Amino acid sequence: MVFLFRILGRLPLPVLHVLGAVLGKLVYWLSPTYRRHLAENVAQAGLPSSLHGAIAAETGKQMIELSRIWMRSLDEASALVREVVGWEHVEAARSRGQGIVFLTPHLGCFEITAQYLSTFGDITVLYRPPKSEAAQRLILMGRQRDNLHLAPADLSGVRSLIKALRKGQMVGLLPDQAPKTGEGVWLRFFDREAYTMTLAARLTETDAATLLTWGERLPGGRGYRIHFLPPGEPLSGNTIDRAQQINWQVERLIRSCPSQYLWGYNRYKRPAGAEAPDRRGGAA
Repeated sequence: MVFLFRILGRLPLPVLHVLGAVLGKLVYWLSPTYRRHLAENVAQAGLPSSLHGAIAAETGKQMIELSRIWMRSLDEASALVREVVGWEHVEAARSRGQGIVFLTPHLGCFEITAQYLSTFGDITVLYRPPKSEAAQRLILMGRQRDNLHLAPADLSGVRSLIKALRKGQMVGLLPDQAPKTGEGVWLRFFDREAYTMTLAARLTETDAATLLTWGERLPGGRGYRIHFLPPGEPLSGNTIDRAQQINWQVERLIRSCPSQYLWGYNRYKRPAGAEAPDRRGGAA
């Protein structure tokens, strides 16, 4: 796997995106399960089926582009960022000496954001170690940089995130990632109950600033446009309230560029051992 990524990483991004688009559409047609998840999730969001082809292509690009980001130096990876929107929000928090919680959904190239941010200071990113040792080696090789630190999705990782925020540093996590049993609650996501992590909401209860960010994939393999923006409305209330508000904020981002969301991800799955959702719309 590492060898393959090294070979692919030598190719220009436009070529990788063409290959990725072909691969994504091939997987779409060859995998009924993936196709069903994608179609169900797109329909749940009230979006047209005409988006399926574009979504499949963008998903394939997301898989292939990792080789260019992970197998190149940090300077080469960050140089793929052609435009930044909303950097003033990052600068404002940094000038106040605040830590920053970056909420990065499965939208666009979510790998490029942390890489880019690490060129400005320390950032600790939560991740779930894969079962495959080969995949774990690849992730460590590609994601770890001098200022980019990985925190496993367990108690020790949570402690690392909190410690980083107390130092006024940056942390990042995927707020729309389905958590393990006991680490989430059933909340609304595109008007359907989804098992939603509470960790992101708990981190927003600290003195840190909260920003949403995503890396928009530019057409023609030209690179990425990174967006930084505060929540549409300040997050407030208890942890559950905040978690629901985060879901709504993520919905808002997705609707701004629906073709680049990872719709094939089984967001509505029920983790083993978790209680069934309360169909009245509350937490289980």
